[in-house]
Amino acid sequence: VQLQASGGGVVQAGGSLTLTCKAPRTIFSEYTTYTMGWYRQAPGKQRELVSTITSDGTAQYVDSVKGRFTLSRSNSRKSVSLKMDSLIPEDTAVYYCNAERRGASSWGQGTLVTVSS
Repeated sequence: VQLQASGGGVVQAGGSLTLTCKAPRTIFSEYTTYTMGWYRQAPGKQRELVSTITSDGTAQYVDSVKGRFTLSRSNSRKSVSLKMDSLIPEDTAVYYCNAERRGASSWGQGTLVTVSS
């Protein structure tokens, strides 16, 4: 399962970016059974969970992004979008899309987000 992530880039602190992740056609018929999410890995740090969203649209967030990031999913378009507002330099990382079902995870290729101060 290869997820397609896009939307990274360079933005000034206080700015916004939206990351999008699209599921491959191989899981279209079962897309609603997957919990989708985003992780990130900053230079020299371990990968951390940013946000997840279940098939019914229930989203959860790590404390550091609550109130600034919004994760949504479209079951018809088989995609998720992470809207990131009020970005800070500490948000700089490679962001990875994730699809999880029954304890098995699949990943996208990662997209770099750089927030300049």
